[in-house]
Amino acid sequence: MSTRLVVDPVTRIEGHLRIEAQMDGNLIQSAYSSGTMVRGIELIVRDRDPRDAWAFVQRICGVCTLVHGLAGVRAVEDALKYPIPPNAELIRNLMVAAQYVHDHVMHFYHLHALDWVDVVSALSADPKATSELAQSISRYPKSSPGYFSDVQQKLKGFVESGQLGIFANGYWGHPAYKLPPEANLMAVAHYLEALAWQREVAQLHAIFGGKNPHPNLVVGGVPCAISIDSGSQAGTALDMAGLERVRSLIAEMHAFVEQVYLPDTVAIAGFYKDWFQQGEGVGNFMCYGDFPAKGFGDSGSYMVPGGVILDRNLADLHEVDLNAEDEIQEFVSRSWYDYDAGRNAGLHPYSGETEFKYTGPEPPYQQLDVGNQYSWLKSPRWRGRPVEVGPLARVLMLYATGHTRTKELTDGMLASLDLPLDALYSTMGRTAARALETQVMVEAMDGWYDQLLANIRGGDLRTFNETFWDPSTWPSKAKGVGHLEAPRGALGHWIVIEDGRTANYQAVVPSTWNAGPRDASGQLGPYEAALEGHALADVDRPIEILRTVHSFDPCIACAVHLTDPDGEEVLKVRVC
Repeated sequence: MSTRLVVDPVTRIEGHLRIEAQMDGNLIQSAYSSGTMVRGIELIVRDRDPRDAWAFVQRICGVCTLVHGLAGVRAVEDALKYPIPPNAELIRNLMVAAQYVHDHVMHFYHLHALDWVDVVSALSADPKATSELAQSISRYPKSSPGYFSDVQQKLKGFVESGQLGIFANGYWGHPAYKLPPEANLMAVAHYLEALAWQREVAQLHAIFGGKNPHPNLVVGGVPCAISIDSGSQAGTALDMAGLERVRSLIAEMHAFVEQVYLPDTVAIAGFYKDWFQQGEGVGNFMCYGDFPAKGFGDSGSYMVPGGVILDRNLADLHEVDLNAEDEIQEFVSRSWYDYDAGRNAGLHPYSGETEFKYTGPEPPYQQLDVGNQYSWLKSPRWRGRPVEVGPLARVLMLYATGHTRTKELTDGMLASLDLPLDALYSTMGRTAARALETQVMVEAMDGWYDQLLANIRGGDLRTFNETFWDPSTWPSKAKGVGHLEAPRGALGHWIVIEDGRTANYQAVVPSTWNAGPRDASGQLGPYEAALEGHALADVDRPIEILRTVHSFDPCIACAVHLTDPDGEEVLKVRVC
């Protein structure tokens, strides 16, 4: 018998996501992804000075704390053909890479690992055997029997009090869990370690940007002046003490990724090899490219190249033109928006519209009308095709283009698990790819840091370009796109500037690409495609849905737009 299974809200994500699955017994026949919250930052930044846009759009999300602001800055720089100093580019690379490392570790342990780790099972683990397991896969110093015994006692206190605290409301004891108690105890211990670790490494953003979350940015470079003197300026500038702290933070990132995160990922994946055979999305992958070596305008110098992979074919790569009107388009035929040209039209972001039109059921409701509009997310397409973005797309692109370190790490992990490259096209493949690229990023940070230090020691202290700061030097009309590879995938902000003000602004974000609904021709988005065919061990506790959805690391606040119940702007902010 066909029934509709509803998971709302999907927890341990950023934002509000609803998944409806049409079931045939315990098998998912079809799935529907619905973003159930709405924002409108694109409307808020209209008619403002474009140099201020980054401060508004950065607040699209508190988890993606840097990348929206930087995309906004790059959009203005692209529109005005505004180059920035090499030091500023290096500092931006370091900040974005630090966001990757912080974000991916936090996602694995605090959002995704509990889909695979049975916390309560850890109470029956033998701490000595747990120590032996931990030491067999890593040289992490916190691996003694006493250490794991202390963690177990702390967990026992949670359970005996009747309040699991941060581990409450899990599907503990679910038949789909496969880890032995010792592996569960090791993972719980590292979950707690990651909580402390992330507080430390977040300091890198504060050193370069003054604070975290939402570090300061500026069109034309970065806002941190550099001083190698001990004079009066040093107290308000990036000095050698600050740079040395950055070095130590990168070392802390290295140690945790190499000794904890990557080994834990491989260990857990070894018990769930069947999840390398399910959860594939649409089979198409896209990157915009990022991490320039010779300036952002030189895409050939990007560490992560841009491009599209269609139908899994790594030998046939396609270029991406973010300015071409027939390449990237957003559709709203199944979304709660309207276009002047009609709901079936596809609009390039330069011509994008944010016009709310809710046609769904009156809340609260039992299920969506999935035959019509059913999401606050739009449906972006590349040349009419749905594509997946994110860590898996980047690892595949790096692998396809011959990036040596990515190939070494990927081939090594797959060999250790006795799996082919095709295994990456899966739920567990996304999870593994995220860990692999974290190792690549933390190693790349060493090179950017060394180059920054060499520039400074060579006398180059420039971090800002004042050339185009005066709006009287701007053209009367300009448009540009600011793109980067955010931790969750390809992120683009498009701006149209007229007479020194923002005339139009559109953000197309990773979770819109991945979580968007069907389009007018019925093509599924990646979430929806990845969930089809899943067999649920317990329909009342659909952990399999959480595993696949979490493998994308959803950020739904990024992917939707802000209004009140009547469709009006909630707030106008005037700066005098």
